Amino acid sequence: MAEGLARARFGDRARVQSAGSQPATVNPFAVEALADVGIDISQHSSKHVENIDPADVDVVITLCAEEVCPVFPARVRHLAWPLPDPAGSGTEAEQRARFRRTRDEIARRLEALEI
Repeated sequence: MAEGLARARFGDRARVQSAGSQPATVNPFAVEALADVGIDISQHSSKHVENIDPADVDVVITLCAEEVCPVFPARVRHLAWPLPDPAGSGTEAEQRARFRRTRDEIARRLEALEI
């Protein structure tokens, strides 16, 4: 979700890359939560952080709360936004609500970010 929101927010002003330490499929609730605000991530795929060249990175935003966060060179500006993973147990309505809350929180933080 963060990649889709950042791409929509910054457009051509920033090269946005997203990756994780344990990539999996893109959660359908994430696709739905962004579709609700007009952003299509249905063709996105989850990528591993090892596939990101640190030389091409100026700012890293980590969302990991319980997971292991990647480490980047000291010259890279690092923003830690520890957000709980919205995926998990509960009814579909509860999961949708968690994804929407997470979407809204990431969007709020991106709005305050100057790139």
